[in-house]
Amino acid sequence: MRWNDRIGRRIKLSDLHILLAVAQRGSMAKAAHELAISHPAVSRSISELEHTLGVRLLARNPHGVALTEFGRVMLNRSHAAFDELRQGVKDIEFLADPTAGEVRIGGTAPLMASFVSTMIERLHRRYPRMVFHIASGSSDSLQRDLGEHNLDLLILRKFGPFADNRLSFEVLYDNPYFVAAGQKNRWTRPRQVKVADLVDELWVLPPAGSRFGSLARDIFGAKGLPCPRAAVIAYGLEMTINLLGTGRYLGLLPESVLRFPAKHAFIRKLRIESPITSGPIGIVTLKNRVLSPAAQLVIDCAREIARPLVNGNR
Repeated sequence: MRWNDRIGRRIKLSDLHILLAVAQRGSMAKAAHELAISHPAVSRSISELEHTLGVRLLARNPHGVALTEFGRVMLNRSHAAFDELRQGVKDIEFLADPTAGEVRIGGTAPLMASFVSTMIERLHRRYPRMVFHIASGSSDSLQRDLGEHNLDLLILRKFGPFADNRLSFEVLYDNPYFVAAGQKNRWTRPRQVKVADLVDELWVLPPAGSRFGSLARDIFGAKGLPCPRAAVIAYGLEMTINLLGTGRYLGLLPESVLRFPAKHAFIRKLRIESPITSGPIGIVTLKNRVLSPAAQLVIDCAREIARPLVNGNR
């Protein structure tokens, strides 16, 4: 059967929108309430969609309804279709007014507080009406959101291959970690510090099982030393910096904290004999997804800010 006969004239965006609402709510009645339409209208829309495709999209269960295998496939493709339409509307708005546009950016907290905030401030100087939707979280959760078209792009550190082969990574710059202390800390005075001398200090560290948490174990393990006991276990960048500022604690921070948005007033980098290496910072996007002009401006600005860092490392 030809496309025009089976699909082009018979599948409506409103039907796909209703299917999405039913899948999210797990109930036709709840979807009807959310969409402000009648329950029979929802049921009729789903039935017509199933008749057109010739398969069952929903399966009844004691708790309501759930997507079948066919329904999941259809909904996955629908996400992409809605995303493309949404991007099309944004493109038109941007062409009508190049100073306006919306971009959804994801990243981890340290990068949001440093590199991404610097990038947004620079873009607002040029395009004051741009709007940025910011999502901060773990790398894995952000990658899922990007794959589901909930975000336009990510600024992330790459530790290894991505589990999702749809993702593309463009390197911006290297951002190694360093052992950090407040300017009043006694370890900021020696010209060079031995790792062994730091084992018994008060450390602010992330959970040991996390990617970031493994850094401390690697640093001390390379010298045959035990990992220091964390006096404070926390992910929060703000808490870590505040504790370091007291002069009593040590921590691990990415160098971007010192570079962006400006030189930090009281955080100092200890000169330890073992360099700390880690993955590069870059832009993560979905392959074969056409980004909006506003999102492309963000990428261009990220490259511009990172360029001096790359040239400085050569």
